[in-house]
Amino acid sequence: MTVTSGTDWHNPQIGRSLRRKEDARLLTGQGRYLHDLKLPGMLHLAFVRSPHAHAVIERIDVSRAQALPGVEAAFTASDLAMHPIVAEFAGEHYAGAAWPPLARERVRFVGEPVALVVARDRYVAEDAADLVDVDYAVLPALASVEAAQRPGAPLVHDAVPGNVYFRRDHHQGDIDKAFAAAPVVIRAMFRHQRIAGAPMEGRGIAVEWESGGRLTVWASTQTPHSMKSGLARFLDLAEDLLRVIVPDVGGGFGPKMHLYPEDVVTCAVARALKRPVKWIEDRRENLLTMTQAREQVVDAALAADRDGRILGLRAEATCDSGAYSVYPLTAVLEPMGTVQIMPGPYRVPAYAYTTRAIATNKCPAGAYRGVGMTVGVFVMEGLMDRLAAATGLDPAEIRRRNFIGSGEFPYTAVTGLVYDSGRYADTLRAAADAFEYQQARREQARLRRQGRLVGIGLSTFVEYTGMGSATFRRRGMIDVRGDDSATVKVGPSGGVSVSVSCPSQGQGLETVFAQLAAGELGLDPSGVTVVAPDTDAVPMGSGTFASRAVVSGGGALVQAATIVRTRAVAIAAHLLEASTDDVALAGGRFFVKGTPERGVTWPEIARAAYAPGPTGLPVGSEPGLEASSTYDPPPAAFGNGAHLAMVEVDRETGQTTILKYAVAGDCGPLLNPMIVDGQTHGGLAQGIGEALLEEVIYDEAGQLLTATFMDYLIPTATETPRVRIVHLETPSPNTVYGFKGMGESATIGAPACVANAISDALGRPVDTLPVSPQRVVEWLRD
Repeated sequence: MTVTSGTDWHNPQIGRSLRRKEDARLLTGQGRYLHDLKLPGMLHLAFVRSPHAHAVIERIDVSRAQALPGVEAAFTASDLAMHPIVAEFAGEHYAGAAWPPLARERVRFVGEPVALVVARDRYVAEDAADLVDVDYAVLPALASVEAAQRPGAPLVHDAVPGNVYFRRDHHQGDIDKAFAAAPVVIRAMFRHQRIAGAPMEGRGIAVEWESGGRLTVWASTQTPHSMKSGLARFLDLAEDLLRVIVPDVGGGFGPKMHLYPEDVVTCAVARALKRPVKWIEDRRENLLTMTQAREQVVDAALAADRDGRILGLRAEATCDSGAYSVYPLTAVLEPMGTVQIMPGPYRVPAYAYTTRAIATNKCPAGAYRGVGMTVGVFVMEGLMDRLAAATGLDPAEIRRRNFIGSGEFPYTAVTGLVYDSGRYADTLRAAADAFEYQQARREQARLRRQGRLVGIGLSTFVEYTGMGSATFRRRGMIDVRGDDSATVKVGPSGGVSVSVSCPSQGQGLETVFAQLAAGELGLDPSGVTVVAPDTDAVPMGSGTFASRAVVSGGGALVQAATIVRTRAVAIAAHLLEASTDDVALAGGRFFVKGTPERGVTWPEIARAAYAPGPTGLPVGSEPGLEASSTYDPPPAAFGNGAHLAMVEVDRETGQTTILKYAVAGDCGPLLNPMIVDGQTHGGLAQGIGEALLEEVIYDEAGQLLTATFMDYLIPTATETPRVRIVHLETPSPNTVYGFKGMGESATIGAPACVANAISDALGRPVDTLPVSPQRVVEWLRD
């Protein structure tokens, strides 16, 4: 494809299903993860963690640990210079207490670090940590929001009145009139369990102290610049004394965008000892202390007319946010995300909600794939199925009657969110066609005549993706940026390297960023090297979360590559003695339109840029071919999707088997369809695990009962069905190339879909997740 250098440029790489560049390296053991990093003289950390959910620290004695051969040092909170982690929020009714990197006076959840040991290897450090003596005075633990909200309940934090981190009330439209006049009113109480991110690679950080006081940090993080800013603040360092590098990361899913006490402590230890140090969490630490998510109770009601059209929606959402408000997102994220997305793709004339984040003596809650949105969709789609039953309509028809029309965009939802684009009815139709919906209903009837418990469920939803800084400012999230940056460099010999502020945790970003850059520069992606994120090498950016990498990081990359291409075109025109308007680019060559034999290659352009010949450079050009750019997306680009599932429930065991599954998604133009499908498969597996298996369980004393994969069950290939995937491509009118995010989409839609299918099989509403075999057997007995 030949394209000119002007505004009519179209990236020819968009839509190509290229195999992932990174897989050859990662699948042959050549990846370089944090645990692979070894520095001369490196020491290893092990943390001493509280065995109690709530207690006063009376004494810590590290003398026995310090005496163990191989131990270099042992520290408590008073030994290290660091500040508590404070998650700030610009809004009313918020009280976010500080999170001490090492608990000094009181512990507030099982696993909270109180001391640490530094040794020559991890084995010695672990042994020495067991020798640290800590005396506790145990206090009553609040292991549920019900306990935390009882009259006279003890406070998790003195600075959090009533154990309420955050509360918000919202009214839009005449909600009282809507319910008073409605002939159909549906009410239900939904309970969503607490879950863990459980990435294949846990958290980890390595820190090297350099002369002059600079710290170089290697971290398994989704947000290197946010981490740098947070570390600088809580270590009282100038930001230019910190550098954060992200090696290969084995999964993130949201929890790795937070700043943790262990991050701050490890840096403080490197600074104190002036030695390189490393900490890698084990699986028990991961399940015990990495942020968890989702635990909410939502009391909801839906008002509708006799034809099933929605008149009003009410919701009261209460979120168990755990022992601390996390940096940088705060405890606001989960409960606000739920109520903001709940109206979904439907016309809702009136809406009222109350949402609260409650402090308890559990691991803090934070971001996880589909944060807030998964719970909101579970609630709304459960209400829609109940509405279908109450009106005698098919579940697909009740949704069609309430969809926002494709000609109504941009559409301001009753929440104030502005949906930029979408074709919701088309998405459901595409999913139903892939699922063969009518045929599936006939098959269901046949199997039911045999006495089998077979159900069909569906869910439809919208999701906000790629949010810009305006969205985070409007939400009150002070420490979340919204923009991202990229640097593109063509070296003196013509080699291309790019660096983006969005690190990959397995999404295939090395491939899609190479595709984007190559397309903008008229090259093959194999000729583009994507450099691991390094805060010294790329300007400030937000990082990879909230389905933003291609929207925000890709937008910055396109802008930077366009600058480089424009400079190259100017040099080519100079060398070819032509006007820039007459220069075309294809196959890595710049040539004069109509005379393709008159051309120069990228290596020739690069040599001229770095070592100008006798004719020099064009007037106004600077030597070199490198550019950086920052892109701040619009408030949000809204994707949407539809899921359908057929399930069978075993009467004896309560086991649910997924017989058939189809997904339709609309995430705008597909940059790499193969990778989009891969993200759909992965997200679906997590969503099915959320629906059927996964649950973080605490007892009444705040003790974690699911600290291993023997107890915390994640899906395997056995539980994950074959899935038919279809795509729609409705571009956003506001983003570069119309891109929307999609990394969370399948996770958002799956739990509601599977829950509705089980509800259909059992003939009773499913309002609690997970739908475990034990829970199903209890329902069947009832």
